[in-house]
Amino acid sequence: MCTTSQTAAEVERRADSSGSGTSPCALSPSVDDGCYELDPLVDRRWAELVARHPHSSVYHSLPWLESLKRTYGYRPVAYTTTPPGAELKNGVVFCRVQSWLTSPRLVSLPFSDHCRLLVNDSHDLYGLLACLAQKVEQEELKYIELRPWSENTDYPSGFGEDCEHWHHTLDLSPDLNELFRNFQKSSIQRKIRRAKREGLVYEEGRSRLLLESFYRLMLITRRRHRLPPPPFSWFKNLADCLGEKLKIRVASKDGRAVAALLTLSFKNTVVYKYGGSDAGFHNLGGVPLLLWKTIEDARREGAQELDLGRTDRENTGLITFKERFGATRSESTYLRFPASSHHTRNGAWKMRMAKCFFSKMPDSTLVAAGRLIYPHIG
Repeated sequence: MCTTSQTAAEVERRADSSGSGTSPCALSPSVDDGCYELDPLVDRRWAELVARHPHSSVYHSLPWLESLKRTYGYRPVAYTTTPPGAELKNGVVFCRVQSWLTSPRLVSLPFSDHCRLLVNDSHDLYGLLACLAQKVEQEELKYIELRPWSENTDYPSGFGEDCEHWHHTLDLSPDLNELFRNFQKSSIQRKIRRAKREGLVYEEGRSRLLLESFYRLMLITRRRHRLPPPPFSWFKNLADCLGEKLKIRVASKDGRAVAALLTLSFKNTVVYKYGGSDAGFHNLGGVPLLLWKTIEDARREGAQELDLGRTDRENTGLITFKERFGATRSESTYLRFPASSHHTRNGAWKMRMAKCFFSKMPDSTLVAAGRLIYPHIG
């Protein structure tokens, strides 16, 4: 039986031993007009495709998929036009979100800033999208959601734009001195210098103590935004599955953690995925210091890009903060099938009501709410 207690390395070893994906745990091939279904955690061809495809990211990787499965019970599934036994030429990966609260759907991928379709040409793309459109009716899904980031493509009828974001990246090819000079002087350069003068203590790693410090600051930050935090188990599973590819960075003042970041590494990219801070200590420059440490480490390890993630277009404060580091923005538009013209508008007022409700919760209840709600969000 396949279990969720395995590490990502064990998943990879199991996949390797299964040859072309014929393990007893593998899904039986599902064929719809040349479209095949596979289990990416079992079929070793998925990891091979992710390793060689230029558009793959940490969100396509086995450790990320395993973390989603362990924490939320989502079952990853991938679709391809490549028949069983042949080297995968393309693929798109989803998680099935089986929710009575928000209705069943396929999401590519939950809690992922982006997840590009791993295709080589428009023929592959249209073949996969035609297959996916059939899945909505066949599996009685509410919708399918794609998070392609930057593909400038005319999608088939029925696929409509959903949420729009900005996505920021920082080119790490300049040397450190040039990168630092490109930071905004008053809000970034001076704060980094002040953090050093104030004697903020910097720690990094993925120990239980650092993870708990990070989560405390995550809770403080989410409360500031009137939202529940993701469950602690999510971050614990990420640390277990990604291993040395995940790093927690914490800045402390007089023994008190005041800022923390969680970063992921994949190929030549470092991803700033989560952050938390105590607003009462923002004047000390903890967050700018941690991002500067991240950039220093990334350059030293040969990374070429810092992925600063997505930002809602209305969040002008966060957009400004990222661009003060010299980051470049690009459009990021999610897609759904079937298209819905009311989703974003309806979601806005529901979120306002939810934030009002969450703002009145004590910490313990807010954490419990996160454990309850996040599996349905996807």
